[in-house]
Amino acid sequence: MTYVPRRAGRSEFVTLRKLKMHFLCWGDASLVRPDRPPLLLMHGWMDVGASFQFTVDAMRDDRFVVAPDWRGFGLSDPTPSDCYWFADYLADLDALIDRLSPDAPVDLAGHSMGGNIVMAFAGVRPQRIRRLVNMEGYGVPDARAEAAPKRLAQWLDELKTPPTLRDFDSVEAVAQRLAKTNPRLPPDKAAWLAAHWSKQGDDGRWRILGDAAHKIVNPVLTRAEDVIATWGRIAAPLLWVEGDGKDFDGWYRGRYTREQFGQRLAAVARVQRLQLKPAGHMLHHDQPEALAQGLEAFLDGG
Repeated sequence: MTYVPRRAGRSEFVTLRKLKMHFLCWGDASLVRPDRPPLLLMHGWMDVGASFQFTVDAMRDDRFVVAPDWRGFGLSDPTPSDCYWFADYLADLDALIDRLSPDAPVDLAGHSMGGNIVMAFAGVRPQRIRRLVNMEGYGVPDARAEAAPKRLAQWLDELKTPPTLRDFDSVEAVAQRLAKTNPRLPPDKAAWLAAHWSKQGDDGRWRILGDAAHKIVNPVLTRAEDVIATWGRIAAPLLWVEGDGKDFDGWYRGRYTREQFGQRLAAVARVQRLQLKPAGHMLHHDQPEALAQGLEAFLDGG
């Protein structure tokens, strides 16, 4: 059995920064009001915009919602070079918001990698965001300057041996892989996601709709002081959403602590917190109804 969306998304394409970008829409511009601007849902690493379907289905039908595929994911064009740069995500988002809402702020939400991008964007373009939501976008550990030569060398080495992604013999096998990664994902939703997360090639094999070059290490070090300076410029109210299953010590192996993340989050002036239970990192799959309820309460708040 496959999940049947209550509110099917509309697929659209737009050319931004010389790339064809894909996004799903629910509703249209007729639903936009000053207190209810477009809501952008930005997915995480090795995910797609369609991943938010379950959450949108649990929301009211009175909001214009847009879920793009980042460059190199889903149906959006890959980067024209051989690797991906964080700054390009910001520029793509900047161009998309200018296209969707040139004269007014938007509501912006991001999950994981998308959460880190929207936080950076909200610090750089604070006037363009009315409400901000970060779902499990913890960031990465602080890096010391002496790590720079080794990181650059690693980047150069990986460029010489491009990474690959596993392929699958059927869309059912893709669904099984999704369910194995997240045991909380029901079979019907795994089957639906698999058809949007992968595509069958001419050879009959099913491949993830994600450019393997995303696996190449970022040559630019992340410095906590830069993150804090950027997050400190966020003017919009922020809703921080996390699941109850985050094991910081197990995930980061001591290189990054919850206390260090708290120092970054403390830079944001206005923060509301929401913890979903039980939920892992893919909380928009684990608790879509609770997430939808929390989003609407926050976005509709004064």
